[in-house]
Amino acid sequence: MRLTQQDPDLSAYLAADDVIDHEHPLVRATAARLRGPGLDAYSYAKAAFEFVRDHIPHSHDADDPRVTWRASDVLALRTGICYAKAHALAALLRAEAVPAALCYQRLTDDDGGDPVVHGLIAVRLPGGTWWFRQDPRGNKPGVDAQFSVEDERLAWTVRPECGEVDYPLLYAAPHPAVLGALKAAPDRSHLWRTLPTGLPATD
Repeated sequence: MRLTQQDPDLSAYLAADDVIDHEHPLVRATAARLRGPGLDAYSYAKAAFEFVRDHIPHSHDADDPRVTWRASDVLALRTGICYAKAHALAALLRAEAVPAALCYQRLTDDDGGDPVVHGLIAVRLPGGTWWFRQDPRGNKPGVDAQFSVEDERLAWTVRPECGEVDYPLLYAAPHPAVLGALKAAPDRSHLWRTLPTGLPATD
């Protein structure tokens, strides 16, 4: 699948905002600790991915009712669903000048029912020309996502026969439907009932 930048300006994928708040002291401190001395961009991106994947539990897996959406809050509270964990990873990458984009899939049950939008990121290593999708949602039985800039190792491979979709657009900021659902939810139970079920084919 060909990934396409929604914003042609690469600097948009390094920017800080209210969600991907990589100028926050906690984000900066976490990034500096993960970077350590002498770590190259690839090794840092892999370390940041594994930190978010493994050390910030997915709130559904952990049965945590809290809803987070701002990257610094995800790091502080150590909880979030896929979208929130993607925001945290994007912030950690951008904090160390590694371009990071938000991207999405539409996933369903085996029978094609109960569709939901799933969030992940794409990384572009400095000096490179290609984007590589990564899924930091957290592994569990049946899910084995790994950092890779060769063959994708995502949590899920879409099944077109079930109506599942890989959305090709790379967003510099969260999709409004995603962010709106997160901000409106008082708890994860409410969020689960209001998750977006699909995105427009073009935005």
